[in-house]
Amino acid sequence: MGKKDALLQLIPEQGILPLFYNKDTGVSIELLRALYRAGVRAIEYTNRGDQALKNFKEMRKVCDTEMKDMYLGIGTIKNGEMAQAFIDAGTDFIVCPGLVESVGQTADKVNMLWVPGCMTPTEIIRAEQLGAKVIKLFPGNLLGPSFVSTIKELFPGLLFMPTGGVEVNKDNLTAWFKSGVCAVGMGSKLVTKSIMENQQYDELTKLTQEALALIKSCK
Repeated sequence: MGKKDALLQLIPEQGILPLFYNKDTGVSIELLRALYRAGVRAIEYTNRGDQALKNFKEMRKVCDTEMKDMYLGIGTIKNGEMAQAFIDAGTDFIVCPGLVESVGQTADKVNMLWVPGCMTPTEIIRAEQLGAKVIKLFPGNLLGPSFVSTIKELFPGLLFMPTGGVEVNKDNLTAWFKSGVCAVGMGSKLVTKSIMENQQYDELTKLTQEALALIKSCK
Protein backbone atom coordinates (compact mmCIF):
# COMPACT_ATOMS: atom_id res chain seq x y z
CA MET A 1 0.00 0.00 0.00
CA GLY A 2 1.35 3.43 -0.94
CA LYS A 3 1.68 6.28 1.55
CA LYS A 4 -1.35 8.12 0.17
CA ASP A 5 -3.63 5.07 0.51
CA ALA A 6 -2.24 4.33 3.96
CA LEU A 7 -3.11 7.87 5.11
CA LEU A 8 -6.59 7.68 3.58
CA GLN A 9 -7.12 4.69 5.85
CA LEU A 10 -5.22 5.94 8.90
CA ILE A 11 -6.74 9.42 9.27
CA PRO A 12 -10.35 8.13 9.49
CA GLU A 13 -9.21 5.32 11.83
CA GLN A 14 -7.41 7.78 14.10
CA GLY A 15 -10.36 10.19 13.88
CA ILE A 16 -8.22 13.18 14.81
CA LEU A 17 -5.40 15.09 13.17
CA PRO A 18 -3.47 17.04 15.82
CA LEU A 19 -1.78 20.19 14.51
CA PHE A 20 0.61 22.67 16.07
CA TYR A 21 3.55 25.00 15.51
CA ASN A 22 6.19 26.10 17.98
CA LYS A 23 9.17 28.25 17.07
CA ASP A 24 11.44 26.23 19.36
CA THR A 25 12.86 23.11 17.69
CA GLY A 26 13.23 21.17 20.96
CA VAL A 27 9.67 21.94 22.09
CA SER A 28 8.31 20.96 18.65
CA ILE A 29 10.09 17.60 18.90
CA GLU A 30 8.87 16.94 22.46
CA LEU A 31 5.27 17.75 21.46
CA LEU A 32 5.63 15.28 18.60
CA ARG A 33 6.92 12.61 21.01
CA ALA A 34 4.07 13.29 23.48
CA LEU A 35 1.46 12.82 20.73
CA TYR A 36 3.19 9.65 19.57
CA ARG A 37 3.16 8.22 23.12
CA ALA A 38 -0.60 8.83 23.19
CA GLY A 39 -1.04 6.64 20.12
CA VAL A 40 -1.20 9.28 17.38
CA ARG A 41 0.34 8.14 14.09
CA ALA A 42 -0.33 11.17 11.85
CA ILE A 43 0.20 14.81 12.77
CA GLU A 44 0.21 18.14 10.95
CA TYR A 45 2.99 20.60 11.74
CA THR A 46 1.86 24.05 10.66
CA ASN A 47 3.96 26.38 8.54
CA ARG A 48 3.22 29.42 10.68
CA GLY A 49 6.58 30.91 11.49
CA ASP A 50 10.11 31.53 10.24
CA GLN A 51 11.43 28.38 11.94
CA ALA A 52 8.87 26.01 10.40
CA LEU A 53 11.05 24.49 7.68
CA LYS A 54 14.12 24.18 9.90
CA ASN A 55 12.09 22.61 12.72
CA PHE A 56 10.30 20.30 10.30
CA LYS A 57 13.59 18.90 9.01
CA GLU A 58 14.68 18.09 12.57
CA MET A 59 11.28 16.51 13.35
CA ARG A 60 11.61 14.43 10.20
CA LYS A 61 14.94 13.05 11.47
CA VAL A 62 13.34 12.13 14.81
CA CYS A 63 10.45 10.36 13.04
CA ASP A 64 12.86 8.45 10.83
CA THR A 65 14.91 7.20 13.78
CA GLU A 66 12.46 6.91 16.71
CA MET A 67 8.96 6.60 15.27
CA LYS A 68 9.05 5.08 11.84
CA ASP A 69 5.29 4.52 11.77
CA MET A 70 4.51 8.24 12.31
CA TYR A 71 3.25 10.20 9.30
CA LEU A 72 4.50 13.78 9.55
CA GLY A 73 2.57 16.26 7.42
CA ILE A 74 2.80 20.00 6.90
CA GLY A 75 -0.06 22.49 7.05
CA THR A 76 -0.68 26.16 6.16
CA ILE A 77 0.78 25.67 2.69
CA LYS A 78 -0.33 28.48 0.38
CA ASN A 79 1.59 28.01 -2.88
CA GLY A 80 3.37 25.40 -4.99
CA GLU A 81 6.90 26.56 -4.11
CA MET A 82 6.17 26.21 -0.40
CA ALA A 83 4.73 22.74 -1.05
CA GLN A 84 7.86 21.73 -2.97
CA ALA A 85 10.17 22.95 -0.18
CA PHE A 86 8.42 20.69 2.33
CA ILE A 87 8.21 17.77 -0.13
CA ASP A 88 12.01 18.09 -0.42
CA ALA A 89 12.19 18.14 3.41
CA GLY A 90 10.31 14.82 3.55
CA THR A 91 6.68 15.67 4.33
CA ASP A 92 4.23 12.76 4.13
CA PHE A 93 1.20 14.92 3.25
CA ILE A 94 0.19 18.55 2.75
CA VAL A 95 -2.71 20.55 4.20
CA CYS A 96 -3.84 23.98 2.95
CA PRO A 97 -5.99 26.65 4.64
CA GLY A 98 -7.74 27.23 1.30
CA LEU A 99 -8.06 25.69 -2.15
CA VAL A 100 -4.66 26.22 -3.78
CA GLU A 101 -4.46 24.60 -7.21
CA SER A 102 -0.66 24.89 -7.50
CA VAL A 103 -0.28 22.89 -4.27
CA GLY A 104 -2.51 20.14 -5.64
CA GLN A 105 -0.51 20.00 -8.87
CA THR A 106 2.81 19.89 -6.98
CA ALA A 107 1.60 17.13 -4.66
CA ASP A 108 0.11 15.11 -7.52
CA LYS A 109 3.49 14.94 -9.29
CA VAL A 110 4.73 12.73 -6.44
CA ASN A 111 1.35 11.07 -5.75
CA MET A 112 1.12 12.74 -2.33
CA LEU A 113 -2.04 13.29 -0.30
CA TRP A 114 -3.00 16.97 -0.22
CA VAL A 115 -5.90 18.30 1.80
CA PRO A 116 -7.36 21.61 0.59
CA GLY A 117 -9.32 23.92 2.88
CA CYS A 118 -12.84 24.60 1.62
CA MET A 119 -15.81 26.60 2.87
CA THR A 120 -18.34 26.46 0.01
CA PRO A 121 -19.86 23.79 -2.26
CA THR A 122 -18.18 25.54 -5.23
CA GLU A 123 -14.75 25.13 -3.63
CA ILE A 124 -15.47 21.49 -2.75
CA ILE A 125 -16.54 20.77 -6.35
CA ARG A 126 -13.33 22.35 -7.67
CA ALA A 127 -11.25 20.38 -5.15
CA GLU A 128 -12.97 17.18 -6.25
CA GLN A 129 -12.26 18.01 -9.92
CA LEU A 130 -8.60 18.51 -9.00
CA GLY A 131 -8.50 15.02 -7.47
CA ALA A 132 -8.59 15.85 -3.75
CA LYS A 133 -9.74 12.93 -1.58
CA VAL A 134 -9.95 14.65 1.82
CA ILE A 135 -11.46 18.11 2.32
CA LYS A 136 -10.53 20.27 5.29
CA LEU A 137 -13.64 22.25 6.24
CA PHE A 138 -12.26 25.52 7.52
CA PRO A 139 -13.12 27.31 9.73
CA GLY A 140 -15.05 24.37 11.21
CA ASN A 141 -16.71 26.33 13.99
CA LEU A 142 -18.28 28.76 11.49
CA LEU A 143 -19.57 25.99 9.21
CA GLY A 144 -20.82 23.59 11.89
CA PRO A 145 -22.01 19.94 11.69
CA SER A 146 -25.27 20.88 9.94
CA PHE A 147 -23.28 22.13 6.93
CA VAL A 148 -21.71 18.66 6.56
CA SER A 149 -25.07 16.89 6.95
CA THR A 150 -26.53 19.06 4.20
CA ILE A 151 -23.77 18.70 1.59
CA LYS A 152 -22.31 15.26 2.30
CA GLU A 153 -24.61 13.29 -0.02
CA LEU A 154 -23.50 15.50 -2.94
CA PHE A 155 -19.94 14.21 -2.48
CA PRO A 156 -20.08 10.45 -1.81
CA GLY A 157 -16.42 9.99 -2.84
CA LEU A 158 -14.93 12.58 -0.48
CA LEU A 159 -13.81 12.51 3.14
CA PHE A 160 -14.43 15.59 5.28
CA MET A 161 -12.38 16.89 8.22
CA PRO A 162 -13.46 20.07 10.05
CA THR A 163 -10.63 22.11 11.52
CA GLY A 164 -10.82 25.23 13.68
CA GLY A 165 -12.79 25.49 16.90
CA VAL A 166 -13.54 21.78 17.29
CA GLU A 167 -14.03 21.19 21.01
CA VAL A 168 -12.76 18.18 22.98
CA ASN A 169 -16.15 17.31 24.45
CA LYS A 170 -18.65 14.55 23.78
CA ASP A 171 -21.50 16.74 22.51
CA ASN A 172 -19.36 18.62 20.00
CA LEU A 173 -17.53 15.54 18.75
CA THR A 174 -20.71 13.44 18.54
CA ALA A 175 -22.39 16.16 16.45
CA TRP A 176 -19.46 16.25 14.03
CA PHE A 177 -19.13 12.48 13.58
CA LYS A 178 -22.91 12.07 13.32
CA SER A 179 -22.88 14.62 10.48
CA GLY A 180 -20.52 12.35 8.54
CA VAL A 181 -16.97 13.67 9.00
CA CYS A 182 -14.09 11.16 8.85
CA ALA A 183 -11.90 12.97 11.41
CA VAL A 184 -11.44 16.32 13.13
CA GLY A 185 -8.41 18.58 12.92
CA MET A 186 -7.46 19.80 16.37
CA GLY A 187 -4.96 22.52 17.16
CA SER A 188 -5.01 24.88 20.14
CA LYS A 189 -7.94 23.08 21.81
CA LEU A 190 -5.64 20.07 22.22
CA VAL A 191 -2.07 21.37 22.01
CA THR A 192 -2.88 24.36 24.19
CA LYS A 193 -0.84 27.49 24.69
CA SER A 194 -0.37 26.53 28.34
CA ILE A 195 0.95 23.04 27.44
CA MET A 196 3.47 24.60 25.05
CA GLU A 197 4.58 27.42 27.34
CA ASN A 198 4.92 25.18 30.40
CA GLN A 199 6.24 22.18 28.44
CA GLN A 200 3.58 19.87 29.94
CA TYR A 201 4.28 16.93 27.65
CA ASP A 202 2.80 14.26 29.93
CA GLU A 203 -0.35 16.36 30.19
CA LEU A 204 -0.57 16.46 26.38
CA THR A 205 -0.19 12.67 26.19
CA LYS A 206 -2.97 12.24 28.77
CA LEU A 207 -5.33 14.72 27.06
CA THR A 208 -4.69 13.14 23.67
CA GLN A 209 -5.40 9.63 24.97
CA GLU A 210 -8.67 10.95 26.41
CA ALA A 211 -9.54 12.65 23.11
CA LEU A 212 -8.80 9.47 21.12
CA ALA A 213 -11.01 7.40 23.45
CA LEU A 214 -13.77 10.01 23.29
CA ILE A 215 -13.68 10.05 19.48
CA LYS A 216 -13.87 6.27 19.35
CA SER A 217 -17.00 6.37 21.52
CA CYS A 218 -18.58 9.13 19.35
CA LYS A 219 -18.13 7.40 15.99
